[in-house]
Amino acid sequence: MDAYRQLRAEEIIKTLERLRARIAERFPDSGLGRVAEQVLAVARENADQARRLRRSNPVLRASIIGLLIVIAAVIAYVASSLVTGRIDWTPESGAELIQEVEAALGIVVYLGAALLFLFTLDIRWKRGRALSAIHELRSLAHIVDMHQLTKEPDRVLMRLEPTQSSPRRIESPFLLARYLDYCSELLALIAKIGALYAESLDDAVAIAAVDEVEELTTGLSNKIWQKLSVLERVAHSSASEPPA
Repeated sequence: MDAYRQLRAEEIIKTLERLRARIAERFPDSGLGRVAEQVLAVARENADQARRLRRSNPVLRASIIGLLIVIAAVIAYVASSLVTGRIDWTPESGAELIQEVEAALGIVVYLGAALLFLFTLDIRWKRGRALSAIHELRSLAHIVDMHQLTKEPDRVLMRLEPTQSSPRRIESPFLLARYLDYCSELLALIAKIGALYAESLDDAVAIAAVDEVEELTTGLSNKIWQKLSVLERVAHSSASEPPA
């Protein structure tokens, strides 16, 4: 498949590595930098897991093939018995014939139920692993949102006097804009990690969970862009004011 038609986990990891380095250089020893480290670690884990989920379970595949062979053998045995006369077709033996056919059909039904269970077992196991990882991504998105929650433009632009309980403030509008940008990029990359599972699994439940994470990160990013638009408007108005 064309590399530009699917998500590549290694490219997501490289982008996260660069973002982590940019955050560390601009905001050394910051909480956001530690969050970026965690997102990078989760991306590496999920990249490996998404690759594993694409592969079939060899034990389950062998079990399914074995059951198919047994079902085919039972049906072939009953059919050959009817054709070759091993089972008597005479009216006197009708009850015995019905009993033997019902027994064979019962075996086929039970084997078919076991086969259906094995078919769904693989997808249910993969779905459980995917949903657990997607839940972790959802938590990471909320953690990123917590870090940008107190980064309000008015506290920088209006030079409000901090109180004793005020959170640590970024004094520069430029640095605040970069901080918010980094938060938005982290949220976008979290959504991309989740999208790896949508490519690995053809399962409606897992895909719906991935879509929910994308909607969550998009909504959180919109809040960040509202703050950035405030900073941009103030910067433009300051630049257009005539010098005193």
